[in-house]
Amino acid sequence: MAIPPRATSGGGGDVRERIVASNQLFLCAVVGILFLVGVATGGLPDAATYGWGMLLIVAGGVAALSVPWSRVALGWSAVIPTIDVVAIALLRASDPSAGFPLLWAFPAIWLSSIGRIGLVVSCVGLPGLYWSMLAAGSTPRGTYSVLLLPLLLVAISAASYTVARRHESQRRLLDRQTERFAAAHREALRQEQLVTEVLDVVDFGVIRLSDSGEIILENDALTRFGDIPGFCGRTDDGELLDARLVPVPADRHPLARVRAGESFADVVAWFHRPDGRRTAMSFTGRQLSDHHGAPAGAVLIARDVTVEHDAQQARDDLVASISHELRTPLTSILGYLDLALEGGGLSDEARRQIDTSYRNSERLLGIVTDILAASSRSSASVDTRLRPRAVDVVEVARSAVSGLTPVAQERFVSIGVVRSGFAVAYADPARLRQVLDNLIANAIKFNRDGGTVTVRTSTDGVHTVVEVADTGVGMTPGAAARVFDRFFRAAPEIAGNGLGLSITRDLVNAHGGTIAVASVAGEGTTFTVTLPATEAVQRRELEERAQAELS
Repeated sequence: MAIPPRATSGGGGDVRERIVASNQLFLCAVVGILFLVGVATGGLPDAATYGWGMLLIVAGGVAALSVPWSRVALGWSAVIPTIDVVAIALLRASDPSAGFPLLWAFPAIWLSSIGRIGLVVSCVGLPGLYWSMLAAGSTPRGTYSVLLLPLLLVAISAASYTVARRHESQRRLLDRQTERFAAAHREALRQEQLVTEVLDVVDFGVIRLSDSGEIILENDALTRFGDIPGFCGRTDDGELLDARLVPVPADRHPLARVRAGESFADVVAWFHRPDGRRTAMSFTGRQLSDHHGAPAGAVLIARDVTVEHDAQQARDDLVASISHELRTPLTSILGYLDLALEGGGLSDEARRQIDTSYRNSERLLGIVTDILAASSRSSASVDTRLRPRAVDVVEVARSAVSGLTPVAQERFVSIGVVRSGFAVAYADPARLRQVLDNLIANAIKFNRDGGTVTVRTSTDGVHTVVEVADTGVGMTPGAAARVFDRFFRAAPEIAGNGLGLSITRDLVNAHGGTIAVASVAGEGTTFTVTLPATEAVQRRELEERAQAELS
């Protein structure tokens, strides 16, 4: 039989109304069936007494259905089982040998489930009532029937009380868990709203994808960018072009790449609209994992970098324009100075002064040439044309060191080459000399008076390595990370234009090689150049690099 809950508010009260009604209706059904059987068989010796008992049980059923038990105290529900006890006593009085006292199991379960008082009434009152009826009647005493029914009622009452208490504990635990879940749900909704508000305020687009590739979040910034082709809810008007202004294939679209499981950073694509306007978008995609390391979807960040690209172009155009304007008069000055030096009639002092002017003009022309080369918007237009061949790197390094030894001596900097066997690289000798000249000159410039510069060479037959190490001022990690950026100067107090290392990197890359820097502030810096040792290695490195750029 179901146990009536003790809660008296909310959904618990509604449940109690249903259980009170069902408990009483069960008893009504049993008594009704017994009445029909007794009428059919003529087994009702005292029909009037039986009728009164049945009438009380039916009245209890009506009360169970009509009274709003959720609005009254729990104790009032004990009225109905009390009425049932009296009614069953009348049924027993109508036929003492019919076993009607067994029906006391119904009110016993009900009373003991209400609480301790109900348990006492059920375990003491019902056996006492039964024994009183036995004492007043003619049923023989001293038999097992005198103890069997009371013991059965006590056992049923104890079991019902235990089940009711366990049910009450479970209900309270469930209520607490429900409260915690509701609080967690409210906090999750608050956090979700906060994240959504923050994402809608930022000026970059955010797309969150599930593990299956379905878009589950998209902030307002992406909508403000316009109808970028390929995104959900966007039209197909206009084109999405890569950095080379080539239409982006469907399978290389940033959203498609993220769905395919790729991760990438700062992939720039141009969105050309039908009205002629253009927008430069930078895309970054990352794959996500849950706390178990399993795939948890991905996120795609889109940023409008049109202003940055336009500013970069304007700066490059300005620098290139100025550089072009400077090259023409400088070339003319150098020409006339060269004619003056070749002509006769100059005093030694005049020749020395003109020679100094000529050398400084050459240096200035070199600086202008560097600025013009580095200011180009595309690295492909930097003059990195090569005439590679097998080159003895040790000889090139020694030649560069020899040419810069006078500069090092002015700073009392010792400089030398350390070789590890015969080192050959497949490179352009003039460009390789330019690379080493720049690295060694920087090592001297940023060194301390009395410091050292060491050039090391080595090869494994596949790659040839050249290291230029100094004991100079070194760099911070932040400066080392930007040392190859154009116009960046790690030490602004030291003269320079911030272009030498950028051009050096472009030359090394054009050879299919790599350049890296390791530096500790206050201890020194080491630049490591890795070049292909053979033509086959260079061809392979350049092909792999081209494929990586396309992807």
